[in-house]
Amino acid sequence: MEDLNIKQLTLALRTIAEEKNLPEETVLEVIEQAIAAAWRRDNGTREQLVRASLNINSGTAVVSVVKTVVEEVENDVNQMSLDEAKTVDPAAELGSEVTVETHNVTTFGRVAAQTAKQVILQRLREAEREVVLAEFEDKIGTVVTGTIQRVEPRVVRIELGKAVGIMPQSEQIPGEYYGVGRRIKVYIKDIEREGRGPQLILSRGNEEFVRFLFSQEVPEMETGAVEIKAIAREAGRRTKLAVASALPGVDPVGTFVGGHGTRVQAVMNEIGEQEKIDIIPFEEDAAGFIANAMSPAEVLSVTVNEDEKRATVYVSEDQQSVAIGRAGQNVRLASRLTGYELDIEAKAAAKPAENKPRKNVEDSLFNAIEETAE
Repeated sequence: MEDLNIKQLTLALRTIAEEKNLPEETVLEVIEQAIAAAWRRDNGTREQLVRASLNINSGTAVVSVVKTVVEEVENDVNQMSLDEAKTVDPAAELGSEVTVETHNVTTFGRVAAQTAKQVILQRLREAEREVVLAEFEDKIGTVVTGTIQRVEPRVVRIELGKAVGIMPQSEQIPGEYYGVGRRIKVYIKDIEREGRGPQLILSRGNEEFVRFLFSQEVPEMETGAVEIKAIAREAGRRTKLAVASALPGVDPVGTFVGGHGTRVQAVMNEIGEQEKIDIIPFEEDAAGFIANAMSPAEVLSVTVNEDEKRATVYVSEDQQSVAIGRAGQNVRLASRLTGYELDIEAKAAAKPAENKPRKNVEDSLFNAIEETAE
């Protein structure tokens, strides 16, 4: 048998709390869970509800076996009826827990001691990660720089100071190279608390990453002179940005492009040259906005059905493939940007009368000769 020395545990508790920068109550709770798990391993059954209470001052641990009070008992290992509970505790009520036995704990068997150790390590890791991630709560929605720690088939692990975040495949830029040790900018998307403890979710492939990069390059966004009204992105391929100005006389597209294209180039340097960025002027008029969103295709006209949120975009035959884009990408992004389902229809261009241009050229030439001769 291995002695469970409560005094040693208490000392370890204080050291761990200081080292890991954890509240002492958290570590106390972890050790109590470990004592309960170890006692159940040695003396009870897997389904039993066991609680442990550690008294730091006296250096003792008390283990309680509890049952939940229910209307209909389905499992008498961890449940009891209200009538039965009242005989143990007159104040018992439905949903409450009633202690049915208590034990003072002094020793554990080797296997149970091992269980306690595993529970402590696992719970401490989770608690530590929770404390670290709490620091990132107010950084959700911002871009930070991290170091690539490990590259796995479906996820890239990135170190951000004390914390490590994950960038799932769906949040990566397709075709981008991620080398271990490389410094990289990432958007903090969320903190997921399901599954195996809290996880920091990072992204380079979402629209907000592009929005943040532009906010760093375009100071006029902060002053409110210009704004991004909508973004549609297929990471690694193309991004469409609808921009507007709040001040008369300010060209929103030119503001975002920058002199000699420096601002848009700075963003492309970060996300990769292979991703094209279309910056288009936003319009309140739906037809006008849709026509702009179809860039680089030239649009003849647009008819809008507001009720169905659909629109038909008419283009000349030679512009049809440009409007649709490779694998439908241009029309797909324009649709996402504007919020309308878009149908592309080609119109045959009116044919010029035969020889008409030639005749006009000849006429003007003869006229010029005649005028000169006069």
